[in-house]
Amino acid sequence: EVQLVESGGGLVQAGGSLRLSCAAPGFTFDDYAIGWFRQAPGKEREGVPCISKGDRSTYYADSVRGRFTISSDNAKNTVYLQMNSLKPEDTASYYCAAGVVNSYYPYDYNYWGQGTQVAVSS
Repeated sequence: EVQLVESGGGLVQAGGSLRLSCAAPGFTFDDYAIGWFRQAPGKEREGVPCISKGDRSTYYADSVRGRFTISSDNAKNTVYLQMNSLKPEDTASYYCAAGVVNSYYPYDYNYWGQGTQVAVSS
């Protein structure tokens, strides 16, 4: 069974940075599309950045482009989300997910972590 474990969330002031990690021991990230999603209270889960399976191209939501960076370290079976210039509206639970098809929609992803909370104070 695939297990994805997120870490790195916390409380930060606006303008600050956080790096989230998604570890998956024994899991080959290259075989899957990888996405970071977030969900704020009362809102739908939304894709933040995603890495496509195959060419490993990346896609970023307009709201985070230029501030967030997704990357992976295959040797460590870990995917990262570097978040800079954080804003209060970035406050949400953040999840990493892996899917067998390239997609930006959460319902297309097969495996999910338990989530990590990010809170940005103004």
